[in-house]
Amino acid sequence: MNNSATAGTDPTLTDKFQRGNVLANSCPSRGILQDVTSRWGVLVLFALLQGTHRFSELRKTITGVSEKMLSQTLHALEADGFVLRTAHPVIPPHVEYSLTSSGREVAARVEELVNWIEVNINPILSARDEYAAHKSA
Repeated sequence: MNNSATAGTDPTLTDKFQRGNVLANSCPSRGILQDVTSRWGVLVLFALLQGTHRFSELRKTITGVSEKMLSQTLHALEADGFVLRTAHPVIPPHVEYSLTSSGREVAARVEELVNWIEVNINPILSARDEYAAHKSA
């Protein structure tokens, strides 16, 4: 298999088995990485690991996110194939969001990062304080 990451060329991704290269400016994997690792993308994926949610439930769970940003994030993750949007034909409209199989896979990796940060929050905050003290000195 031709691995363009090691060959040093921009991947075209015309071959469905070709590996992307996030370091290459033109590689579409950059946009996907941005969707997954954005401030709200991480939180949406993490929240949906707990199960299916309606839009309003996600807004309550992810405090601080605006309707606009949540909507944009859900659309991006849906376009990437990570989130499934299910609209039930009832009045009033009932829409639910859940993770696809690839969404569960990427969300599990996000969960590892979230857990690591939560476990290591005190040393991280101490490092920030030391950095701020050093910069102000």
